[in-house]
Amino acid sequence: MGYTVIGTRHSRAFRVLWMLEELGQDYAHVPAAPRAEEVTRVSPLGKLPVLLDGDQAIPDSAAILTYLADKHGALTYPAGTPERARQDAWTFRILDELDALLWTAARHSFVLPEGERVPEVKDSLKAEYARNLERMVPEIPGPYLMGERMTVPDLLLVHCGGWAIAAKFPEPPAAFKAYAKGLRAREAYQRAAALP
Repeated sequence: MGYTVIGTRHSRAFRVLWMLEELGQDYAHVPAAPRAEEVTRVSPLGKLPVLLDGDQAIPDSAAILTYLADKHGALTYPAGTPERARQDAWTFRILDELDALLWTAARHSFVLPEGERVPEVKDSLKAEYARNLERMVPEIPGPYLMGERMTVPDLLLVHCGGWAIAAKFPEPPAAFKAYAKGLRAREAYQRAAALP
């Protein structure tokens, strides 16, 4: 078995599972919860996901996706090219403008100790998410963020869209629904979605 992915598919580990399915790589899946012993044994952060590649433990979903894309030369443009810079700009924008808002809402829903939660902040986060996504959608050339080639930020954006639905964030624009539907129909996505 080449890789091990630690984390349930209901976490950001889904991104890694989907990526490995797209790449056609063999992997083992350990559907552990955050801070579970299986996680903290290999990553003191206790956060999901963690990718094991031999004796190397790699945390953080975006770092893992970039690592796998570079290692396998797929779902990415080569480092040092203008296309890669645009691809990375999409990645960082999605992490900053969507993922960070979803994570902050999750922290104030169930992650932080109850006394530290500020549930009222979620309305502001939802409004900002909706504005950011509304601004982003017209910039998607289609069928993918980079045009005709699926890349790492597509996995991030579609995952954020699903996370937003589960978190009861505002309804996305119709154009985003059409974009995400095409990616969710991929066989690799369906195989990852069937995992525990």
